Amino acid sequence: MIEGIPAVLVGVGLLLLAMGSGMPVFVAFLVVNLGASMLLLGPAGFGMFSGSFFETATSSSLVTIPLFILMGELLFRSRAVEVLFQSIDTLVGRVRGRQFILSIVLATVFSTLSGAAMGVAAMLGRSLLPGMVSRGYDARLSIGTILAGASLAPLIPPSVLVIIIGTLAGVSIAGLLIAGIIPGLVFSSLFAAYVFIRIWRNPTLAPADEDAKSRPSLLEAATALIKLLPFTIIIALVMGLILMGVATPTEAGAMGVLGSLMTAAIYRNLSIRMIVEAVGESAKISAMILIIMASSKLFSQLLAFSGGASALTQWIVELQVSSWVMLFMLMLLPFILCMFIDQIALMLIVIPIYLPIIDRFEYDPIWFWLLFLVNITVGGITPPFGYTLFALKSAWNEGSLSSVFAAAWPFVGLFVIGMVLLALVPELTTLLPSML
Repeated sequence: MIEGIPAVLVGVGLLLLAMGSGMPVFVAFLVVNLGASMLLLGPAGFGMFSGSFFETATSSSLVTIPLFILMGELLFRSRAVEVLFQSIDTLVGRVRGRQFILSIVLATVFSTLSGAAMGVAAMLGRSLLPGMVSRGYDARLSIGTILAGASLAPLIPPSVLVIIIGTLAGVSIAGLLIAGIIPGLVFSSLFAAYVFIRIWRNPTLAPADEDAKSRPSLLEAATALIKLLPFTIIIALVMGLILMGVATPTEAGAMGVLGSLMTAAIYRNLSIRMIVEAVGESAKISAMILIIMASSKLFSQLLAFSGGASALTQWIVELQVSSWVMLFMLMLLPFILCMFIDQIALMLIVIPIYLPIIDRFEYDPIWFWLLFLVNITVGGITPPFGYTLFALKSAWNEGSLSSVFAAAWPFVGLFVIGMVLLALVPELTTLLPSML
């Protein structure tokens, strides 16, 4: 029987091999778990497997996932996104390089509605990017702002990835959701500052006729703000209730769904057909996520049973490295792996292994897991295999993949700078959760 660290290496290696062969993530976990159960426990392992599967599938904290997904589906299918686009475009007004700023702001706002970086990148790549290029905006900088803004989707609440991390790591989901607000704004500010510096150094990146666009009148600005009011109410319902301690994330998610239905009604796009389509799509996405999580639950239990988790922790302790060196090592691994495998799959593999290490080095859980979340998100825009890069390219047929790759690198660097800032100033992450 394989025990200790070899068990971890063999288990993770088999999972990566199965996923690399094109096997669905949940099937890969099922195959490896069933084989390991038979090897370690014999026929008794099937009882442990079914119990673990049932426990995860019926976890009350995971109810938040379909609620957040349904909220986003309702808003997108009700064409509320078009109202957002027009209102924010009006409010941006006369700014040199206004479309760059518009793409960052839109991506940031859409992140609060979607939670999926690939979805936001594909949507803006299809709707906003062609117009920016045709108006004379630099293609690479346009692509970069969309990729960077879309990558905030898992970070800014509500976020499905936060719920998964919180459930697997045993961290407060409410605290982790709230913790992403300030870092999300910090990253948005970094991107905007970078754009202004680039335009200041090279004005040809943005067309000069954008300066001729008139500032919005007081009436136009007021109308745009009024149209944005329903979205403000939704954000207040979801995050405000959590921050005030009035509601749990699940209850806040339910209020967000109610707010989305009200918004669709305000914009006169509420219909039975739209609701049915949104519920059906949400059910499919939620079922896929839940079955992957249920299939992976036993993996961490088998690691513990084989002694692999404790052996790995002991080996790391014996390295006698500082907490900062260990933090760098723990962040480097997912940064690289997320170029090759799905974010959820990586979390399901890595989190059970990381948990005892985090306890040993006494990292603040909220701070560490938010850094981890940012890290795996950046992997999605890092060439050559970042998923978000391919999502944008598939939606923008006019450009080349090499131009998408080239556009991503400066913003990967900005994300790294932001991560260093969050690591050195933990209060940016822990301030809001401390108020709960």
